[in-house]
Amino acid sequence: MQIQAIQSKKSGFSLVELTIVVVILGVLATFAVPRFMSSVEKTKVSGAFTSLSEIQNLFERKLAMDGTYMGPSWDLQLNPWIPEGFGFSGLTSSNWETNWQLTVVRTGASSGHGRYRIVWDQDGFNKGRSSVPANLLPPGN
Repeated sequence: MQIQAIQSKKSGFSLVELTIVVVILGVLATFAVPRFMSSVEKTKVSGAFTSLSEIQNLFERKLAMDGTYMGPSWDLQLNPWIPEGFGFSGLTSSNWETNWQLTVVRTGASSGHGRYRIVWDQDGFNKGRSSVPANLLPPGN
C-alpha cells in the first residue's frame, strides 16, 4: 500500500499585499474625506439660506398686511424656522417699519470652518456682516 501525501495549498493574501491595499485606501481617504465634509457643510449653508429666505418672505407678507415688519416679540416664534446646526442669535431693527436683521451662528462641528455667522435682512443675505467662508456660499452669493 502506498500512502499518498496530501498536499494542501493555502490560498489568501500575503502581509505585503494587505499592506499595499491599506496604504492605497489611506491615500484615497486622505483626498475623499475632506471633500465629502466640505460638501456636507455646503449643503447645511444652502439649507440655512433657504430657511432665511422663507423668513424674509414671511416678514414681507407681514409688512404688506400691517405696514410693519415683525418685531422683537417674534424671536421665539422664529425658532422652528432656524435650520439644524445653527443657533438663533437675534432679531434686531432700528425701525420695524423699514428694516430688520436676523443673525444665525453655526453651532457644533463645521468641518473645520469654525463658528461662522449668517446675517439676513430685509434685502436678503448681508455679505458684509456675515462671516461665511466664501467656498461655502451658494452660487450667486
